[in-house]
Amino acid sequence: MPGLFPPRLTCACLTFLAMPAAHSQSKFAASDSPAFPSPETLSYSVEWRLIYAGDARLTLEPAKLFDRSGWTSKLEVQSSGLVSKLYKIVDTYQVAMEDPFCTTSTSLDAMEGKRRRDVKVTYDYSRKKSSYVERDLVKNSVKTAEADLPGCVADILTGLYKLRTLRLEPGQNTQAVLSDGKKVVSARVEAQEREQIRTKMGTFNTVRYEAFVFNGVLFARKAELQVWLTDDARSLPVQIRARMSFPVGSITFMLDKDEHP
Repeated sequence: MPGLFPPRLTCACLTFLAMPAAHSQSKFAASDSPAFPSPETLSYSVEWRLIYAGDARLTLEPAKLFDRSGWTSKLEVQSSGLVSKLYKIVDTYQVAMEDPFCTTSTSLDAMEGKRRRDVKVTYDYSRKKSSYVERDLVKNSVKTAEADLPGCVADILTGLYKLRTLRLEPGQNTQAVLSDGKKVVSARVEAQEREQIRTKMGTFNTVRYEAFVFNGVLFARKAELQVWLTDDARSLPVQIRARMSFPVGSITFMLDKDEHP
């Protein structure tokens, strides 16, 4: 996955590059890294219509939440170059999760063009309610909402982490219980094909997934969301692509750097 990726730019992306089977997996491949889940920092370059549009940084760290173990994640997206001159984006999206990847809170600090928003969502499983508060820092207005929680739910970013633990085979699918704080939905996720993907880090054997979260499911916008995860114990998201209708088009995230302790 992060608006979108809510953050808008963040849910997205990438143009898939198939490589001939003769190429071996790069020495930088995810198979050299600890099995997921483990602490990590992933850096991506962002393309919009094949133009360099900015950079994204995604971190995952273990956390102690009261008497339970959990995780915290931060997604930072910043536009650059020509795209930044046309529509500057500086988004920071943070998530707190408890095992097994159930979202407990999210926060979004978003500067997108002339808009500036602060969005906070809490998921209170004892009350079985989510609380959504969005502040428009330009118009000085506030929107609130609540939703009933059936149990453990994931936001779009936690949903990506959950997907990485499933290891689906092509042809298999699952249902993901997702929420943006305003509603809760069951979204279909399909494992579609094995493909080889080349990035600056090398060539990776991956499984391509499609998550059906747009077109009125979780997000109203018409779009397609695909994710390429390495076909190994790491399930590293090396490419993400959101294909939207005109005038947005395709947004692509491509992995440039993978850091882990």
